[in-house]
Amino acid sequence: MTFASRAVAALTSAAFVLASCGGGGGGSSPTPTPTPTPSQTPVFAVPAQEALTAADVQKVLAQTIEEAAARGKPAVIAITDRVGNVLAVYQMNGAPTTLAVQTRHRSVTPTDLEGLVLPGTAAANPLTAAAIAKAVTGAYLSSSGNAFSTRTASFIVQEHFPAGANQLPGGPLFGVQFSQLPCSDLNQRFVPGGGTGAFIGPKRSPVGLAADPGGFPLYKNGVVVGGIGVMSDGLYGYDPNIDDVDSDDDEFIAIAGTIGFEAPEAIRANNIQAVVQLRYSDATSAGLRTNPANARAFSALNVASVGSLVSVGGYYAAASGVLGGNAYGSEASGYRAVTAAERSAGTSIDNVDAFILTDGSGGNRYPLRAGTDGARVSAPLTQAEVKAVLEEAFKIMSRARAQIRKPLDSPAQVTISVVDTDGSVLGLARSPDAPIFGTDVSLQKARTAAFFSGPNAASDLLGDPSADVRSFVAGTRAFFNDQTALTGKTAFGARSIGNIARPFFPDGEVARSNGPLSRPFSAWSPFSTGLQSALILTNVVQNVTFALGASQTDTRQRCTFIPDVPGKAQNRLQNGIQIFPGGVPIYRGSTLIGAIGISGDGIDQDDMISFLGLFNGGARVGTVGHAPMSIRADTLVVNVGAGVRLRYVNCPFAPFLDTSEQVVCDGK
Repeated sequence: MTFASRAVAALTSAAFVLASCGGGGGGSSPTPTPTPTPSQTPVFAVPAQEALTAADVQKVLAQTIEEAAARGKPAVIAITDRVGNVLAVYQMNGAPTTLAVQTRHRSVTPTDLEGLVLPGTAAANPLTAAAIAKAVTGAYLSSSGNAFSTRTASFIVQEHFPAGANQLPGGPLFGVQFSQLPCSDLNQRFVPGGGTGAFIGPKRSPVGLAADPGGFPLYKNGVVVGGIGVMSDGLYGYDPNIDDVDSDDDEFIAIAGTIGFEAPEAIRANNIQAVVQLRYSDATSAGLRTNPANARAFSALNVASVGSLVSVGGYYAAASGVLGGNAYGSEASGYRAVTAAERSAGTSIDNVDAFILTDGSGGNRYPLRAGTDGARVSAPLTQAEVKAVLEEAFKIMSRARAQIRKPLDSPAQVTISVVDTDGSVLGLARSPDAPIFGTDVSLQKARTAAFFSGPNAASDLLGDPSADVRSFVAGTRAFFNDQTALTGKTAFGARSIGNIARPFFPDGEVARSNGPLSRPFSAWSPFSTGLQSALILTNVVQNVTFALGASQTDTRQRCTFIPDVPGKAQNRLQNGIQIFPGGVPIYRGSTLIGAIGISGDGIDQDDMISFLGLFNGGARVGTVGHAPMSIRADTLVVNVGAGVRLRYVNCPFAPFLDTSEQVVCDGK
């Protein structure tokens, strides 16, 4: 059953009206070149603790409402803080009440989210979910060194990069739209009525990250403090053509809201090169039909004749009114700097630059610990090994030249996650200004690498209640001509999984058919990627029906419906899978014992930090390391034409700020 048919059934039953370093080659691993001893002098600047006030949010809303009215486009508007807390959702009278998730430039077989049409009412409008997703996207993809919009997201998640350039590989963040999922066990949930933990981040998004123009970050004094999302047309899509300049009402309306809270020009996506120049916005302030400085007070617009604040189940309560945000870096935000006591006690990594996730009451959400999979692994990861791998990865990050940050030659900033073979988090650390999206994504990448490298991938997928999900096992085995594939024989990096999760294999070659974890191109879109989207369809349907009041039961805080790990109330893919690079499995000899995932910068940088972090961490403790070269995914050759070899990792040339090393991953 397709997502669309399942969604219709769910809504009806709810009475809705509505390149270049693969780590390949043989031989023993050489002694690593010693890295410089880390200084306890901070490498990174910590962002100032800025936050949106309730008055700020009202100003943004007023400017946005006035522009929408001037355009005759009644809109739904959502505003969040940097860590995803929804501060307001406002619905103008006459706003569309049907949301269509649709690819318009070509015919696509409705599958997964693609082709979904959600009817609603003024009291339960599905546009609210899309507006929140857009606001979350603007906030989560941005930092003090880069400002990305939902148009930027559209640019980097399509089947080709740049979008529309046939024969080129998929976008560098291909698949990131299926992160921050409403079922994620990492992303927190709105607590009605407030109380301890009510504003702890990062928060989830109703439908993941958005690629539909009309979502932007909001800044104060150069610091990202939140995001705005606008929906006025009822169509949730993406822009497949970067050769023209769109006149998109959602984008203009949202731009009006950002006036006074704009991203600094120098760090906007259009000033960042990722092979090509990225896109930020086709709308400009010069094209506005109002002067935001002259917008009426929000109190004059939050009236029955114009519109009102509206509640969204699981995300926002209109009775609370317009809220102020929490300052990122504060205990209450869910992110803060590691303390000297935590470093000394060994519950976090020993680095003055490290940030961690916090529970809002002073506790580290993910203190360092040993593997929890002793019932299945004879010698699980120890806490000392986890600490070594995280610390060495943090050092590599601190030396690496960033791909997506300004100014040039800034160090990369990412989130680093380590998991055991059950997918349990053993430690998480991040730099002070890493984008928020990378928190959830780094964990997805680690779990993806551990899952597909482990002995239970096939059996777990075959245990899913969805026949669609189960079919990917047979497809993968046929693709590799190996009926024992996905049983732990091969070590897969996150890049390797991405190789076989593209609508063309090899990636980008339009004359080819799809990889085994992807939909065929006739059914592929950013809303229907394949196994990645199939795994979480039911979760998304459950959440949307709950958010709109059609169900009293929200989706559980654990993605997918594969079987639980024996003896645990969890599965191995609690926040879904990710299909772009930045994660590798961890081995003790030839035995899989966990994985490391990285997210927050360029994909080659993410790959390198995970790969060298594990290599150096293993060299430091002498007990863990990479998979034997003989079982890595880059030993697999698929008989397409002359034969295509999968990739394991891909490391950039001359990647460091402190040395002139060139090929840094080869032979490791």
